[in-house]
Amino acid sequence: MLRTLEQLVKPYYRYRGYYPARIHGQDFRLDPYHTRFWRRAARGLWEPELFTLLRRHLQPDRVFCDIGAWIGPSTIYAARLCKRVICFEPDPVAYRYLSWNIELNRLTNVSPFCLALAPRMGIETLASFGGELGDSMSSLLKIDEATETATALTLEWTRFIELANPGRIDLIKLDIEGGEFDLLPTMADYLATELPVLYLSTHAPFLESSMRRSRLQALADLLAFYPHCYDQHFKPASMEDLASEDSAEHFRTFLLSP
Repeated sequence: MLRTLEQLVKPYYRYRGYYPARIHGQDFRLDPYHTRFWRRAARGLWEPELFTLLRRHLQPDRVFCDIGAWIGPSTIYAARLCKRVICFEPDPVAYRYLSWNIELNRLTNVSPFCLALAPRMGIETLASFGGELGDSMSSLLKIDEATETATALTLEWTRFIELANPGRIDLIKLDIEGGEFDLLPTMADYLATELPVLYLSTHAPFLESSMRRSRLQALADLLAFYPHCYDQHFKPASMEDLASEDSAEHFRTFLLSP
């Protein structure tokens, strides 16, 4: 019965051109090709802590940077709360839906970029740990078994700041499927100077097991200038937690705050 209902619902919303949903108190028009995901988000079953963070930290005069925006759940939600959103999504399939969701909601304060922030400017191969582009697990890390790939333009963070001159960024969400280990060292000077709130997802299980602890420890040392560290439930944590065995074996999220 549920399967039949799903088969009927999808064509209806695709014909209509959007899927309506209320997500954490905000009404949206959403792309009709991810109805199952949007229903989960509307029921509060997808990363509820992230939406809590956005409500707590964003105000009408603030700027949010979404690095790894996927199809835009955090981007479009944040755009309703703050002055400006800058977002990056190099996966061409995900970016198509990201742009669509921005357009459906007439969000004029969002600047989306179809590129990957990386240690150097160039062209890199992008693939997904989930197997299909657009599935939210796309990464610049080498994936030996990948059968579906795309090319991605990469740009350094410092070069982007020079070109875009975005002004003060108050909150950065960084969720890039393992790319954080190479990207964050190139952002360290900026982060230490500007001290934006950083919502960091770590993906150590995507690395070779022998290097996980050392790469996590390097991140912990690099970000030690942040005086406050919390876990994804906003409970006090530490840089030792970021570099722990648990972080090496699981996907973790940390909130670093000045």
